Amino acid sequence: MSELRINGERLWAALMELAKIGATPKGGVKRLALTDLDKQGRDLVVGWGREAGLSITVDQIGNVFMRRDGSDNTLAPVVTGSHIDTQPTGGKFDGNYGVLAGLEVVRTLNEHNVTTVAPIEVAFWTNEEGSRFVPVMMGSGVFCGAFSLETAYAAKDTEGKTVGEELARIGYLGEQVPGRHPIGAYFETHIEQGPVLEDADVVIGVVPAVMGLSWYDCVVSGMEAHAGPTPMGLRKDALQVSTRIMQEVVAIANRYPPYGRGTVGMVQVFPNSRNVIPGEVTFSIDLRNVNEALLNTMHQEMLAFIERTRVDSGLAISVERVSYYPPCPFHPDCVDAVRKATAQLGYSSMDVVSGAGHDAIYAARLAPSGMIFVPCKDGISHNEIEDAKPAHLEAGCNVLLHAMLERAGTA
Repeated sequence: MSELRINGERLWAALMELAKIGATPKGGVKRLALTDLDKQGRDLVVGWGREAGLSITVDQIGNVFMRRDGSDNTLAPVVTGSHIDTQPTGGKFDGNYGVLAGLEVVRTLNEHNVTTVAPIEVAFWTNEEGSRFVPVMMGSGVFCGAFSLETAYAAKDTEGKTVGEELARIGYLGEQVPGRHPIGAYFETHIEQGPVLEDADVVIGVVPAVMGLSWYDCVVSGMEAHAGPTPMGLRKDALQVSTRIMQEVVAIANRYPPYGRGTVGMVQVFPNSRNVIPGEVTFSIDLRNVNEALLNTMHQEMLAFIERTRVDSGLAISVERVSYYPPCPFHPDCVDAVRKATAQLGYSSMDVVSGAGHDAIYAARLAPSGMIFVPCKDGISHNEIEDAKPAHLEAGCNVLLHAMLERAGTA
């Protein structure tokens, strides 16, 4: 077993074939969840699964599970997977790599007549990206009970089409109740979507945890006035007060290295006129940390600063937390399986905490879970120019193969 390796050329060919569905002029992919293109992608992957001898199960939120039996099918399967829906300007590898790496593991086991004790399954989850329907990570979220099937079915896109309607339309409204599908362990391979591995010239990222995040909407209300006649000391400038808070968001993150993150990514200024003092500013705040206690400390410090700013400025300031995901530590056994496989294969490695959300977060609520990262060019993802080296993708898939074999056992 220690000499077993996947076929990197076959993995790359599968990735390039799937990338043709929804291909964009800049070399990326636009394959939004539950569109006709998503159906084509799903049909292609399911067809490949059937060709590899896998049995197919689809649940009521459209999650797909492709199963290779083991010698003891009473055991819960060792599952790997990710998603095949993309951003509107997505790349070839985000999500898709995790699904097709799982398929390549199966193809390799078939090719070498390897029988595992526990079954092996390859999953792909519905609407991970959340770019057409909200919330993100919808399929895995329903699966683990984070929100109801009814809530997911009722979600609408910009044209008023619902998830329930679109699942039925494309033929992926399955019968299995989400969450009734057993999982013994879960692994997800993914491009890093950040620059750390490439910067360190390291091949494999061992992922011990995913950062928690806290999102807010903040509104600062002042008074519009003419930019010329109004003296500086008599202004109620909502934008200037807002920028104090924005700078504090960054300062808070810098106080809690190495995993503190603070971002203001969306700003709306009213009336947004060159010669009018801004009367109202609405902006987003994104705080992240891998330590839940520190994330809560960041939250409290931000609220305290906003309150002081409200008192000092005399302006009305409201802040509402609109989303919260706690940090997700992965199971030590799965993390160790990834670490052991990486060492056995001789790849360079380092621990990398994920700053982005993944379906593995929700899978980890139900079963021991772990993730494997490989570098992506310049750390770029959610972009048509997203890229990764074939050798790195092959290495990550080899680590996945041996981590899954450790958990599933061989007959």
